[in-house]
Amino acid sequence: MKEANLCPCGSGKMYAQCCELYHKNYNAPTCETLMRSRYSAFVFGLIDYLYETTHPSHRTKKLKEEITFTCKGLAWTKLEVLETWQGGENDKVGKVSFRASYVQDGHEGLHGEHSRFKRYGKAWMYVDGEVKGE
Repeated sequence: MKEANLCPCGSGKMYAQCCELYHKNYNAPTCETLMRSRYSAFVFGLIDYLYETTHPSHRTKKLKEEITFTCKGLAWTKLEVLETWQGGENDKVGKVSFRASYVQDGHEGLHGEHSRFKRYGKAWMYVDGEVKGE
């Protein structure tokens, strides 16, 4: 496998057999899968995907602007999923704890978060996240 074609979410799969499927269809089967696909969307600057996979109750007027700023301002380099609570195919809510490495203005950084997810109809949606200090 060429490293350039590997999915940035860290699954070890090719992008076309991993997050690209969700980027085209939005229906991730679990909250961890959605979280991984959202990380990949930040890597690729898929602003509409990030907006559309945010729970409607949390889609503020400034959300697209904030997503755009994050996509353009940070180069995401690595994702590490630490723990997942619920969020399976038969659950209605779930949480994922993760760490993501990035580079901003030539400086390395680390973003830690406990993300909350909720079903909206049949689809998993990102609700919000509690940022964790490293």
